[in-house]
Amino acid sequence: MSDPTHPTLDTLICATAGSVDDGKSTLIGRILLDARALMRDQLAHIEEVSARRGFSRTELALVTDGLRAEREQGITIDAAWRYFATPRRRFVLADTPGHVQYTRNMVTGASQADAAIVLIDAERGLTEQTRRHLAITALLRVPVVFVVVNKMDRVAFDEVRFEALAADARRHVEALPWETRLRFIPVCALDGDNVVERSTRMPWYDGPAVLESLETVRVAPSRLGAGVLPVAWVIRPQREDFATFRGLAGRLVGGGLAVGDRVLVAPGMLESTVTRIDRHVTGALGGQASAESGESIVVSLADDVDAGRGAYVVQGAALPEGLELRQSVTLDVAWLTTRPARAGMRLWLKHQSRRVQAKLVGVTHRLDVSTGATTATDELKLNDLGRLQVVLGEPILATAYAQDRALGSALLVDPADGETVAATMLVTDAG
Repeated sequence: MSDPTHPTLDTLICATAGSVDDGKSTLIGRILLDARALMRDQLAHIEEVSARRGFSRTELALVTDGLRAEREQGITIDAAWRYFATPRRRFVLADTPGHVQYTRNMVTGASQADAAIVLIDAERGLTEQTRRHLAITALLRVPVVFVVVNKMDRVAFDEVRFEALAADARRHVEALPWETRLRFIPVCALDGDNVVERSTRMPWYDGPAVLESLETVRVAPSRLGAGVLPVAWVIRPQREDFATFRGLAGRLVGGGLAVGDRVLVAPGMLESTVTRIDRHVTGALGGQASAESGESIVVSLADDVDAGRGAYVVQGAALPEGLELRQSVTLDVAWLTTRPARAGMRLWLKHQSRRVQAKLVGVTHRLDVSTGATTATDELKLNDLGRLQVVLGEPILATAYAQDRALGSALLVDPADGETVAATMLVTDAG
């Protein structure tokens, strides 16, 4: 039971993106430094490396540039995850790459994000890659995007320049086929203006700083309205005091679940009732009355139903609207491998804990992420975004990605070598 004097903090996952040299890594480094989230030895190491390389000040980008190639080239290659907390919230920050060839890495970071930060260089303005990243955050339905106009010191903290760039970003996003919320913040990451503390050098801006914005933004709830437990494992402890225990373990998505709830177990659509919910199966802890979305739990049912790894336990006596068993699907995808996507490919589709055979029956179009326009094509190449038609060997219990990001997403995997070839978002039932 939680201590009311030390309330449990919620966690916000935030991805950062933008063109090369827009200052993503520096911004994250400044947030961590000013929020006192860096250990003394970390800061000492960064200061030592900065001095050795001849920088006139501490190079904050080194905080997130963890790969040797990143530090040598001064660029971000892989998504770097940084964890810290303030008195108001816990954070997971993902510094994602800016180069076009690492678009797949940016997709990886943004696909899990509750919010995103897209940087714009106040001098250069929107680049093709900035537009690409705005489009990807919209495609991935990131609930809110903070457009951070960085390097305001290089344009003399000019409000007119800031408003012009904000208008350019709005026009680009409004032309895309997906809705997203944009919030604009002018900053100078190098000096810390409007990063953790509000700046006195931009009195015309009366909004919150970046960290305050992240602390107060609301995480969008699932539109599904029902708890779904994708079963990852069946728990049968080999202990005398748990001789009759059988629990279904997984991570709850969509909504909550409580003891006494009627449930359906798919794909067999068997009915039962929740009799117990545990976070741990130990005699000392016992069960809990309910669980919320995002919790990893073990659920016990009143009936000995056939439910192994890959099954779904769904709250309610009927499937909620929009959630259904699907065996023929339309997918928006980010293609992640050098092997082109073409009709006839045989793959695995991994949906939560369920894995089924999949056949790619058609490539519909490729998306121009700079404009939102689509072009008819019969193949997708590395880093392309487009749409596929796929037929499955067995049904999955899924919904449109726009309704629930967890149950509306899946991976396509090459069965020959286990390589993930595409991150996918379910659009509609294709049949």
